[in-house]
Amino acid sequence: MAARPLVARQPNERLQTLIQEAACSNAGLARRVNMVGAERGLDLRYDKTSVARWLRGQQPRGRAPGIIAEALGRKLGRTVTIDEIGMANGKNLASGVGLQYAPTVLGAIEQVCELWRSDVGRRDLLSGSAVAASALVEPSRDWLISGADPQVARSAGSRVGPADVEAVRAMTAALVDLDHRFGSGHVRPVLVHYLNSVVSGLLSGSYREAVGRELFAAVARLTELGGYMAVDTGQPGLAQRYYIQALRLAQAAGDRAYGGYVLAASMSHLAAQLGNPREIAQLARAAQEGARGQVTPRAQAMFYAAEARGHALMGDARTCDAVAGRAVAALEQADPKGGDDPAWIAHFDTGYLADELAHCHRDLGQADAAARRAKEALAELPETRARRRGIALVLLASAQVQQRDVERACRTGTRAMELLGTVRSSRGAEYLDDLQQRLVPYGQEPAVREFGERLELQAA
Repeated sequence: MAARPLVARQPNERLQTLIQEAACSNAGLARRVNMVGAERGLDLRYDKTSVARWLRGQQPRGRAPGIIAEALGRKLGRTVTIDEIGMANGKNLASGVGLQYAPTVLGAIEQVCELWRSDVGRRDLLSGSAVAASALVEPSRDWLISGADPQVARSAGSRVGPADVEAVRAMTAALVDLDHRFGSGHVRPVLVHYLNSVVSGLLSGSYREAVGRELFAAVARLTELGGYMAVDTGQPGLAQRYYIQALRLAQAAGDRAYGGYVLAASMSHLAAQLGNPREIAQLARAAQEGARGQVTPRAQAMFYAAEARGHALMGDARTCDAVAGRAVAALEQADPKGGDDPAWIAHFDTGYLADELAHCHRDLGQADAAARRAKEALAELPETRARRRGIALVLLASAQVQQRDVERACRTGTRAMELLGTVRSSRGAEYLDDLQQRLVPYGQEPAVREFGERLELQAA
């Protein structure tokens, strides 16, 4: 790979310090870098002269900085970031950080910690990043074919114990509650700073095998929440990066069920928001296949519901109806008390399923069925779920537009607007914008004009 100079071509003292700490020669580091590159399908041919150039201030292009960091990390027995080796320039971070499904646990830690660091320190670069279309599906392939990580235990850094893992879980629960009540716009900055300042230190600490698996599971859940909040604050490109890393962390935890959830509940829904129906169904089917025999009926129901959304957007009513039927049947088999369900799927009840099916019927133009399912969702969803109830009201209003009951649709839409006005949610605003577009053909109706004026006033 060609090299480019660092600004001012200053000696890379950070890299020099780490090489000395690792007791590694220039030639030895070059060999290790070439080996890590080979694991990732790269034909690297660095030698001791290449390392000498890096020490003088040159920086290799592309993925090489991350590979150098991983090679040193393996030698040191701890995570090494590209910032530590003096190669973390903003352009490199913005273009590629978080998009790789790392082949090793050390690589996964480096990726996710760099993502959090970049999110905190370079928010302007990451927040505007677009979704990489290929990276919607490619990580699911990597997840499907990857074997279990043989071990995650670490013996470097501060000791991490069960209490630390429980603290991460408690923080996740608190942030979920705040998100439901106030929207991600209020909460996401807190989550990102916690990940970067506290959780990154835990991942880089010292822990036994059992504690490590639990830690990765807890951090996967919190990272997925970070992705969801990125979606809710209008940052789909950033959400994609969080979801990919959550999937990799779930793999390190040995939790195939939660990995399936990330694909079906997170990445599939992101594909839906972006209007990629084929990818929706692919991701949901990958979840079903990769977690086969390891999920409860409630999780199976969610996986099927996600697939049904894809078929609906593709206009395939027949397949959508068949898959939706499997979702209903699976949820009927679920433990009513949720005793065998993990915490991350406990929220998926008849109200949430009705919400998913309302989306399907709306997209298929089945107005009566969409209205019925939206009403079922509203009857089941608790008052504390303001955003979800607001979205269900928009779904009902959209169905009423399809039924040509425009005045009622505007009344329902106004209720949704009032409810969504209590939370800071870009996702809610997008649903309201979609409803307004559906009302455009009826723009001369007084009720439609009044609804548009109220929406414009609320957005101001």
